[in-house]
Amino acid sequence: QVQLVESGGGLVQAGGSLRLSCAASGRTFSRYAMGWFRQAPGKEREFVAGISSGGGRKGYADSVKGRFTISRDNDKNTVYLQMNSLKPEDTAVYYCATTGAPDWGPAEFGSWGQGTQVTVSS
Repeated sequence: QVQLVESGGGLVQAGGSLRLSCAASGRTFSRYAMGWFRQAPGKEREFVAGISSGGGRKGYADSVKGRFTISRDNDKNTVYLQMNSLKPEDTAVYYCATTGAPDWGPAEFGSWGQGTQVTVSS
């Protein structure tokens, strides 16, 4: 089973940027689709972005389109989430996840990291 460790969260002012990283253990990372989710206090966890195993298919939640970019480096077993033009409503714990398969759909992710806190001040 792949282990996922997120990093890069922090406190940033509205309009700022952060880049989250998710490092995966194991030699199967390049076979698996990866994704980012977030959970704000009192809310359900929600899909943010997904990327297929080879990086050819990406998708985003409407709320982050045009502001967030998902990418991956299979040589480094790492997936990234570049977050620009951050808003206070982006405040949440961000989790990376995998589907355990080459492709993804928002409901197909099942293995989660421990999360990293992102706080956007107004």
